[in-house]
Amino acid sequence: MRVLIGPAGGESDLAAFYAAPRSPWLRVNMISTLDGSATGEDGRSGSINNAVDKRVFDTLRGLADAIVVGAGTARAEGYGPADRPIVIVSRRADVPPLLRGAEAGRVLMATCSTAPGVTQARALLGANQVLVLGEDAVDLGALRSELVARGFVQLLGEGGPHLLRGLLAQGVADELTATIVPRLVAGDGPRITQGDPLDVPLTLHSLLEEDGTLLGRWLVRPQGSA
Repeated sequence: MRVLIGPAGGESDLAAFYAAPRSPWLRVNMISTLDGSATGEDGRSGSINNAVDKRVFDTLRGLADAIVVGAGTARAEGYGPADRPIVIVSRRADVPPLLRGAEAGRVLMATCSTAPGVTQARALLGANQVLVLGEDAVDLGALRSELVARGFVQLLGEGGPHLLRGLLAQGVADELTATIVPRLVAGDGPRITQGDPLDVPLTLHSLLEEDGTLLGRWLVRPQGSA
């Protein structure tokens, strides 16, 4: 693995290379092909990742206190319980099937007051694990604050594209880590962001390369900066 941009020698210790500059910190980790698809033909990001992306994925999970993921992505990618708490973001409060039997406290639900599944989510996960934040949509800033208050200060978002767009639009994300794999898949797969247009400038922090795969860290510029 080569460092194209960033501290020399950092590739020998990925945990140090990807360490957050401060706490709290919320980074989102995404992957796409060279022609911009966030999934393969099967609709899963797992079908386009590779060994080096998996190494970084595991490193980022190891650095995180909790994982934040949209309910649709959790269902599509087959999320089960992990060694870090998983926070599902869902406007319907729909707990993905593979997470319904998790140990108490290992899965949290972030939803809104109009969600039809709030009662069932509380029954499945426990009342204290269901965070009602907002009326018609999840207030992602309030979610970050609530998680930090619970001691989850290093947060890792794993998509999907609608959640990433929401985190950027609401000014909640600090960093985007993005893998670009050297593949072309055509089709009409999603980009890593989806939803209404927005324009968020990013600053490149570092860039790694291995066998044509590019792994970058981009920092979200503070609002109002040049």
